[in-house]
Formats: sequence, C-alpha cells, structure tokens
Amino acid sequence: MRKMSETSKSEIASSYDAEKKSTMTPKTRLTLQIAGAAIFGALSAIIFPILLPFINLTRVPQGLALFDPISIIWMTCFLIFGPLAGILCCFIGFIALIPFDTSIPVIGPLMKLCATLPLIIIPTLYLKLYKKEETSYNSLKLKKPINYIVSSIFSIIVRIIVMVILNIIVYIAFFGTEGLEAWLILIVWVNAVTSIWDLFIPYGLIYGTKLNEKFEIW
Repeated sequence: MRKMSETSKSEIASSYDAEKKSTMTPKTRLTLQIAGAAIFGALSAIIFPILLPFINLTRVPQGLALFDPISIIWMTCFLIFGPLAGILCCFIGFIALIPFDTSIPVIGPLMKLCATLPLIIIPTLYLKLYKKEETSYNSLKLKKPINYIVSSIFSIIVRIIVMVILNIIVYIAFFGTEGLEAWLILIVWVNAVTSIWDLFIPYGLIYGTKLNEKFEIW
C-alpha cells in the first residue's frame, strides 16, 4: 500500500508539473526569457559602475580584478529564466561593461563573459542526462544539491581550462613570457574561488526563496 501511495503521489506531481507547463505557450516563455535577460543585463550595467571603484582596488598590475561580482547577476538570471536568458544576459552585460572597464579595453569584459558561460552551459548539458519522459522543471532538477554540486564541479573545471588557455594568449600578447607560470597559478586560484560565489550565492538566493517556482519558466 505504501509503495502504491508513493507511486500515486509521484504520478500526481508529474501530472501537475505537465499541466503547469502547458499553461505557458512557447512564445510567452521566449518573451519572458528575453525580457529577463534584458533586465538583468541592464542591471549589471547599472551596478558595475557603482562597484567599479571597489573592483579597481583589487586589480593587479596586469589588469585582473580579484573582486568582481557581476557574474552573480548573470547567474541569477540563468537560474530564474533558464539557459537562453542566462547566455543572452551574459552577452548584453558584456557589451554594457565595455565602456566602463578601462583596464585593458574589451579584454576585461570578454574574459568575464568567457568565464561565466561555462557556469551556464555545463549545468544545462548536465540536465540532458535526465530521461525525456521526466516532466519536472529543469530548474527543480538543478535545485537538487547533488545535481547542482556535480554540475558545478564540472563547470569550474571547464572554466579554469578555458581561462588558462585565454590567459596564456593574452598574457604573452601584452606582457611576454616572463612571470607566466606565476600568473597562471593566480588565474587558477582566482577562477576557482570566484566560481564558488558565482554559483552558490545565486543558488541560495533563488532556491532559498523559491523564486524559481514563482516564475516556472524552464
């Protein structure tokens, strides 16, 4: 009886999820995702100039900022509105940051963009491991601590690899090869630490307040 009861509850929950999904048309969902990306992209452009003096205080001579929380805004957009919105928000934010970041023109925002995208793309690919017939929302799947932690670990690894490669290219182009090894050690450490707050501050914010369930977009 207990097994039957648990099965019934699961079926009811799945049916309820499917019913909720069907109430939102693909066009409405797409509109909300684009709107969310625009709002959060603009928000990062508003907040960045305010934080810039503090960010600049943490810059090393090569231009790298040890403190730059803008990706938290982009990741928050991803967790609420989904991968499409998150990626679009990153590109909107990237363009919006270019006039304000004068450390190495364009390079700073570009690095921020390339560092953040793996944190969105890898969890999205990780969710593809779920069976197609499962009807619960992707955001609810990602909410499970084991899913978020595992996908986050892979995200951080990919981010570090990408950023090491990009930094080798940029560092040699601007500064030569002297001090490159020490620089790469710093890059690995900064990206590992930054990834943790980029991933888990939005997680606590969105899933802790169940904000994702109020939108139920993805």
